[in-house]
Amino acid sequence: MTNTIAIVLGLLILAGVAGDIAFNQAQALVFLGREFTALVGHVAFWR
Repeated sequence: MTNTIAIVLGLLILAGVAGDIAFNQAQALVFLGREFTALVGHVAFWR
């Protein structure tokens, strides 16, 4: 991965987070956080 691609991907992620905070009161971030914690619990179970 080149530096240009990494910077573009980082900016896209930041734009998505900023858009979620601005337009959706960060509900998508809360959902992803809850799903991630459930995934971590599921993976820890199978360890």
